[in-house]
Amino acid sequence: MRRGLVFAAAGLGTALLSGTLLIATSGEGPEAAQAVQESPAPGDPLTPEEIARAGEIATAGTHLKAEQAELLYVERDDDKDAEQARRAEAYIYDYGNDTLTVRTVDLGQSRVVEETTGRGVQPPPSRREELRAAELLLADPALGRGVRQSFMKAAGRELASPSDLALRGLIYSPERGPCRTHRCLRLFVRLPNGTFLDTSRIVLDLSAKRVHTLEW
Repeated sequence: MRRGLVFAAAGLGTALLSGTLLIATSGEGPEAAQAVQESPAPGDPLTPEEIARAGEIATAGTHLKAEQAELLYVERDDDKDAEQARRAEAYIYDYGNDTLTVRTVDLGQSRVVEETTGRGVQPPPSRREELRAAELLLADPALGRGVRQSFMKAAGRELASPSDLALRGLIYSPERGPCRTHRCLRLFVRLPNGTFLDTSRIVLDLSAKRVHTLEW
C-alpha cells in the first residue's frame, strides 16, 4: 500500500471526506457502480472489475476537467482487517496545485469512506503519466527531432506515437527548483533495437508542462 508510505513521509494526517476535486480519467464519465458477479475471498487482489468500480466511485460526483487532476491508479487497502469489507485506495493527483488525494472506497458499500490530501507527496508515476512525459519530450523541437531520428535508425520506420517507445519513469524531487513541488519525471526510453536514449539530463515537468535540462 502506497498511502502509508507517501503520507507518512510528508507527515500528513487523515481527514473525513470533504470538498470537491477536478479530475481527468482515461475512460468515459463515471457511471453507477455495478456489482461483480463473484465475491473475491478476503485478502485476494483486487479484480479488474473492482479496480474499475473503485475508480468510478472515487471520481463520481466531481467535475471532470482535462489535465487538471488525474486518477493515477487504484490498489487494495491493506490496512483493514480481513473480516471487514474489501476496500480500495484511489490515488488522484491535482497538477493545478500539486496535491495528492487518496480516497478509500468501501466496495461493499459502493462509497468513499475516507479521504487524505496533502502536498509534497509523490507516489510512483502511472503509465499514463509516462506517456504524457514522452509527449512533452517529443514536443520539444530539438529533443523531439533527436528521438524521432534515433527511432527511425533503430526501427527502420517513423515513430507513430509515444506508445511505440518502451518507457520507464521515475519521480524527480530535488531540494531546489520548480520540481521541488511540481510533479516531475526522469524518463528512461528504450528503442526497438534494445538501446537506450541518453535522457540522463532531461526532466519532464508534468505540472508546468515543460522540459528542464539539468546542468552538471
